[in-house]
Amino acid sequence: MDSFLLLAFLFLIAGVVAVPIASRLGLGSVLGYLLAGIAISPILGWLHVDVVSIQHFAEFGVVMMLFLVGLELEPQVLWKMRNKLLGLGGLQVVVTAILVTAIAMAVGYTWTVALAIGLVFSLSSTAIVLQTLNEKGLMRSDGGQSSFSVLLFQDIAVIPMLAFVPLLALPELQELAAAAHGAGDDGHASLSLVDQVTGWQRALLTAGAIAFVYVAGSYLTRPIFRFIAMAKLRELFTAAALLMVIAIALLMVVVGLSPALGTFLAGVVLANSEYRHELESDIDPFKGLLLGLFFITVGAAIRFDLLLSNFTNILAMTIGLIGLKAAVLYALARIFKISGADRWLFTLGLAQAGEFGFVLLSFTVASSVIPAALAEQLLLVVALSMLLTPLLFIIYDKLIAPRFVESQEQAADDIDETGNVIIAGHGRFGGIVNRILLSAGIKTVVLDYQSEQLERLRAYGIKVFFGDAMRPDLLHAAGIEEAKMLVIAIDNREHATELVRYVTENHPHVYIVVRALDRHHVYELWSAGARDIIRDTFDSSVRAGRSALEALGVHPYDAERRVRGFLLNDREQMFELASSYDPSMPAHENEEYVRRTREFLDRYAEVMKGNSEAFASRLDRGWVPPTLDDLEAETGKGTQTEFTDST
Repeated sequence: MDSFLLLAFLFLIAGVVAVPIASRLGLGSVLGYLLAGIAISPILGWLHVDVVSIQHFAEFGVVMMLFLVGLELEPQVLWKMRNKLLGLGGLQVVVTAILVTAIAMAVGYTWTVALAIGLVFSLSSTAIVLQTLNEKGLMRSDGGQSSFSVLLFQDIAVIPMLAFVPLLALPELQELAAAAHGAGDDGHASLSLVDQVTGWQRALLTAGAIAFVYVAGSYLTRPIFRFIAMAKLRELFTAAALLMVIAIALLMVVVGLSPALGTFLAGVVLANSEYRHELESDIDPFKGLLLGLFFITVGAAIRFDLLLSNFTNILAMTIGLIGLKAAVLYALARIFKISGADRWLFTLGLAQAGEFGFVLLSFTVASSVIPAALAEQLLLVVALSMLLTPLLFIIYDKLIAPRFVESQEQAADDIDETGNVIIAGHGRFGGIVNRILLSAGIKTVVLDYQSEQLERLRAYGIKVFFGDAMRPDLLHAAGIEEAKMLVIAIDNREHATELVRYVTENHPHVYIVVRALDRHHVYELWSAGARDIIRDTFDSSVRAGRSALEALGVHPYDAERRVRGFLLNDREQMFELASSYDPSMPAHENEEYVRRTREFLDRYAEVMKGNSEAFASRLDRGWVPPTLDDLEAETGKGTQTEFTDST
C-alpha cells in the first residue's frame, strides 16, 4: 500500500507540475508528460520500479481513446474513409517496412531481423498523434483525417504482424525462447482461443466476435443502460461504461484481435446512441489519466546510460527513421492529393515510431527473432522518436502553418463578382448572415478557405469563392474599395482581430460586422477598431435563459423584462471594462480589470433584481414588451449604443 501511494504521488506530482509549464511555453501536454517522465526516472530507478509493467497497464488509455474516437464517427463516415484507410494506410505500412528492411540488410542484418525491424518501425504513435491533433483542433482537417486513417490501419496491421513474427525466428536464439517468453509482452497469450485452431476456425471466431460487438452495441446497450440508469447513481453508470470497454477489449484479446480495434468498432456502433455523450463524459477522465501515465512511462523508460554509450548510432537511427518516414508520408500525401498545410501536418505528424513498437519488440525477443541487446537499442529509438514528435508539431505550428496562411498552395479562385457586402467565412455563423442578406436582395461576395466546405456548399448551388480574406489581394479582387460592409465570420480569433485592424486602417469607409468568440475577444476587436461586434452564441444563450425562466413559471413579460435588464447591464459592463482590459495578460491576473469588474457587479446587483416602479406600472397595464426607455427609467441612466444588443 505504501509503495502504491508513493508511486501515485510521484506520477501525479510530475504531471501536475510539468504539463502546465509545458503548455504555458507552447510545448503541448504530451511533451510535458514525456519531460515529467524523464525528470522522475532517476527516482523510479532508485525505487526499483518496473516502468515497463506500468507502461503496459497505461496502454489501456489508447484503447479508451480509440473508443472515444469511434463515438465521434458514424458508420457512414467510416465507410467514406475506406480509400484512405486501405490505400493510404496500407501503402504507408508496406512501403515503410520495405525501405527499412532494405536499409537494415544493407548495414549487415539478416533478412529476418531486418524485416522484423521494418515491421516495428512502420508503425506510428496513435496515442501521441491523436492526443495532439485533438488538443490543437486539427482532427477534422484533411491532414488530421488522413493521419487517423493511417493510424487505424496500423492498429489493424498489428494483428497479422504478431502472427507473422514467430515465423522469422533465428535458430541460434531458439534456446533462449522459453526465458524470453517469460519476460516478453505476451500477456494475452494464455487467454487466446485462437493459438491452437485452424485458419478457418480463427476466421470464424473473429467474425463472430465482431458480429457480437455490433449486435450488442446496436440492440443490448440501450436496455442495459436504461436498467442501470434506473438506479440513479452516477458512479454506477461510470462503472458500467468502464465494464463495457474492458469487456470488449477482453473479447478482442480472446479471439486474437487488437483491443484498440475492437473498442473503436464498438464506439462507431454506438455513435448514434442516445447514451453517446454520457459514455464520453464518463470515460474521458480515465482516458486522460491513463494516457498521461503512459507518456510519463515512455519518458521514464528512456535508458540514458545506453543512449550515452551509443549516442551517435542511436541518434543517427532516430533521425534517419524520422527522415525516412517523413519522405514516404510526403510522397503518399502528393499521390493522394493532400495539399497545403495538411500535407505537412500528415508528414510530420506520423514520422515517429509508435507504442505498438514496444509490444512488437518484446514479442520479437520472446519469439527469438531479434537479439535482446539489439532490441534494447531499438526500444530507445522508438522512445526518442516519440519524444521528438511534439517538437515536430511545434515546427508545423510555428514555421509551416503560418506560411500557408499567408500564401496558400491551392490557388485562390478568380473572383468575377463584386457586391455591397463581403462575407469572410461561410460556416454556421456566416452562412446564416449570407442567407438573410440574400433574402433581402443584397448581393454578397463570400470568401472561405476551407476547400471541403466549399465543395459541400457548391453542391447546393451556393456560390462561394475559395480564398483567405487575410490576403489584401483577395480583398481587392472581391471589391473591398467599393464595398459598403465586411462581415467577418471566421472562427480564428487572431485572424479576425488582425483583419479588423487592417480594414479599419486601410479601408475606413467599410462598415465592419465581426463575430467575437467570447467577451475578451470583444475587447480585442474593439481596440482593433470594430464597433459592431456580435458574440458567438450570445443571442441563443439569452433566448435559452428566457425560455428557462418561462418553463419555471415566470410570466413571459417578466422573463422578457429580466432579459432586457440583463442585456442593458451587460452592455454597460462591456463599456466600463473595455478600457481596463489588457490583451497581453490573462484577465484574472489583471488587477485593475478584476477590481472594476467586482465594483460593477456590486453596483448593479440590485438593478438586476428588477423591482422598480417603472416595471411595476407596466405590469398593471398588461403584457407589453418593455423598451430600452423603460430600462433607462428604471436605472436612471441613458444607454450607450456603440455595442449592438447581441454584444
